[in-house]
Amino acid sequence: MEALVQKLCVWMEDKVTEAKAKGIVFGLSGGLDSAVVAALSIRIFPQNTLAIIIPCHSLEADINDALDFINKFNIPYKIINVSKVYDSFIHLLNDKEKEGSFKLAEANIKPRLRMTTLYYFANKLNYLVVGTGNKSELMIGYFTKYGDGGADILPLGNLLKSQVRELAEYLGIPKKIINKPPSAGLWEGQIDEKEIGISYEQLDKYLKTGKLNNKIIEKKIQDKITKSAHKRTTPAKPPF
Repeated sequence: MEALVQKLCVWMEDKVTEAKAKGIVFGLSGGLDSAVVAALSIRIFPQNTLAIIIPCHSLEADINDALDFINKFNIPYKIINVSKVYDSFIHLLNDKEKEGSFKLAEANIKPRLRMTTLYYFANKLNYLVVGTGNKSELMIGYFTKYGDGGADILPLGNLLKSQVRELAEYLGIPKKIINKPPSAGLWEGQIDEKEIGISYEQLDKYLKTGKLNNKIIEKKIQDKITKSAHKRTTPAKPPF
């Protein structure tokens, strides 16, 4: 595990150096993935790491978990509450026709506001934005395009959720964060596995082996991989 940590740290430092940047900035949610990114980041750039807690009608418990983590690892941070910006934008849209995927469309504004906040500080400080997505979520498109998917580097991008959890244990991430149900915090009561309709255990097993004992779940995962392919590439251009 220490070898993996060293490889990740060297890779992250190399990417910052290649970009002639000075450090790294990331969003800290109080969840597992962002905590692992934070623990890695502070090892590399103890003076040039910035964590941003960006509440947007977020649960107080998640904010407190993020602050407790920051205190434990002594990470420089800012809190930028974008709830009022979100409310103003929703009011500006004035969308009375709440059909289709209205709830998701509305919720996806939150991670896009967070992305804008991160890039403000990245531009100001000449830092790179570090994304917190893992392979399990990236492969099925479980992220907001140009929201939490908007980043310069993704150090956890080739690690399954189960591997991130193992890494968190090794890095000394508090059990409270490791054991809490994963959630993007897009609305009250939102839980990742419930929204995806697949457990991370099933998802990780399929991504590792290419098969499950449940053909219905296999098809569901493969459909998600196919439908979300555009989210993992740069915008398509005509071949002429």
